[in-house]
Amino acid sequence: MKYTVRTILIFILLTVGSTMDAQSIRPVRDNVGFCWTPEQMNILMDYIQANESENQFDSNGLVAGISPHDDHLYAGRIYYPLYKMIHAKEVVVFGVTHGTVRRAMNDPQDKLIFDSYDYWHGPYGNVEISELRQFVTDRLPADEMMVSNKAQDIEHSIEALVPFLQYYNRDFNLTPIMVTGMSFNRMDQVSDNLGRIFREYIQQKSLTPGKDIFFLISSDLNHYGEDFDNAPYGKDSAAHAEGTANDQKIARTAFSGKLTSEKIKNLTEMLWNEGTSDTIARPLWCGQYSIPFGLLTTMKTLRAVSDKSLSGKILRYSDTWTEGVLPIERTSLGTTAPFSLEHWVGFLSAGFYLK
Repeated sequence: MKYTVRTILIFILLTVGSTMDAQSIRPVRDNVGFCWTPEQMNILMDYIQANESENQFDSNGLVAGISPHDDHLYAGRIYYPLYKMIHAKEVVVFGVTHGTVRRAMNDPQDKLIFDSYDYWHGPYGNVEISELRQFVTDRLPADEMMVSNKAQDIEHSIEALVPFLQYYNRDFNLTPIMVTGMSFNRMDQVSDNLGRIFREYIQQKSLTPGKDIFFLISSDLNHYGEDFDNAPYGKDSAAHAEGTANDQKIARTAFSGKLTSEKIKNLTEMLWNEGTSDTIARPLWCGQYSIPFGLLTTMKTLRAVSDKSLSGKILRYSDTWTEGVLPIERTSLGTTAPFSLEHWVGFLSAGFYLK
């Protein structure tokens, strides 16, 4: 049977079209607070870089980080110093499971939440999901995980990071993991299993941590105000100073210097009310589970693939009241919550290095 050039071209187009239709793309959750077009992201980054000091951050040995996920107009300066140093082909992101997800999903606990999308949206094109996700879900015990596109659709703490990752690396692969509430013992168990799987993948692929694969943890810090049911210091400038000072004290204690399991457990004791009888006012960090779990997993993963220890450094800290809104024009970017002395959110960026 003979085929004309026209017939062959039509067949190719139909085949490509049907393949694209079969590929699934996670929908954007927040199209107000985050940049989803090249124009938005370029304008934002041009402004930040033009107003950035000459201080240089050390990228040598950087393998992991903690990032904010607040609106880009609030936290853009805080994202910046970390992401300019991330150029790995593979990025694992440990995200939060916010209250909106917990309410919609009957509050899943003691497990990790994965999705089954082929791509996630990015401002410069779709971001491909890494084969690492399937590698993990094929091996992680069933009672330690669930796959739910619905949960990932509702959650915004991972998608917020994608535009900054893609600005510096247009061709990275993503492994998104939501962390639910769990005890420290459970966290220790699940991170043992996940770390073992990550090590196996890294060794099979001959990946170099930091260069080929990067571990990123999403979290904003204290959510302060009566509407958060969290205003132990009052609602004036002195209260703001005390609240932000406490955030920074906890961050210095947990994220500066050599990282250990004891230091991570101590962080949970500073953030969690579970299992305590004291009346200390604990800050409301939305990453109270994603941070310790992400750090435990990263530490356990790298311990077996490197003879160096993991050491942390705070890159930048601020909050919505101190930062205000970046004066970006000619975009449709906005903010999704107010900022005032009666309602503010803290955030930081931190780096973790093999030293």
